[in-house]
Amino acid sequence: MIGCYLGDLEVLGIHRLDIYRSCNIGIFTKANDNFVLVPLGLASTKTEQLSNFLGAKAISISIGGSRLLGPLIAMNGKGILVSKLADDFEIDALRKETGLRVERLESKFTSLGNMIAANDNGAVISSAFSRETAAMISETLGVPVRHLSVAQYIQAGSMVAASNSGAIMHPAGTEWEMKQVSETLKVDVEACTVNNGVPYVSSGIIINSKAAVVGSLTSGPELMILSRALKL
Repeated sequence: MIGCYLGDLEVLGIHRLDIYRSCNIGIFTKANDNFVLVPLGLASTKTEQLSNFLGAKAISISIGGSRLLGPLIAMNGKGILVSKLADDFEIDALRKETGLRVERLESKFTSLGNMIAANDNGAVISSAFSRETAAMISETLGVPVRHLSVAQYIQAGSMVAASNSGAIMHPAGTEWEMKQVSETLKVDVEACTVNNGVPYVSSGIIINSKAAVVGSLTSGPELMILSRALKL
C-alpha cells in the first residue's frame, strides 16, 4: 500500500499532494467512497493519482463554470447537493456519471461545502439554515441532520471533515460540539489541523473511508492524528 513516509515512519492510507500548486486541495475536490469529483482540465496525472489514492472513480466536472468544487458541493454516498450557481447541464452530468440523487439547493448560501459536513450516517449543517432547507438536505443526502456551530463559526462544513470511518474538527471546538458531531455522524471525532496548523480542516483534505489525501504542508504530527482519527 502506498503511504506517506516520514523518515522511517510510514503512515498508510494518507497521501500528500498539491493541486494547481496549492496545498488547499479541499477547495478543488470532493469525494465519497465511490467517486472523487475533480475540476475540468485538471492534469490527467493528478486525476489518476487521486483516483488511485482514494480507490474511487474520478469524474471531471465544473459547478457554475468554477473549478472550486469543494465549497460548491456537499455529498455523501447517497446523494449530492450543489450550489444554486450550478448549471442544468452540470447537474445532469453528475446524475449520469454517479447514478446518485443530485439536487440544486436554492439558498442564499452558495458555498454549500463550507456549510455542510456529511457522511452516510448523518450530516452536521450550519445553524444558519432554515428548517425547510434542513429538510431538503436530509432528503437529498438520505440522512438525519443536526444544526450546529463549531468554534463559534456557522460554517460547519469548513470546521469538520468526515468519512464513514472517522472525522476531524477545528481544535477550538468544544467537547459538547465534538460530542454532537460524533453522535450525528456516528464516528469518532478528534481535533486536528492540516497544512501545518490550518484549523479549517476541510480546506486541506480529501477523504473517504479508504484513504486521505492532504496538502503537502501537512506535518508529521498532523498525519499521525489523521491516521488515528480516520482509522487509516
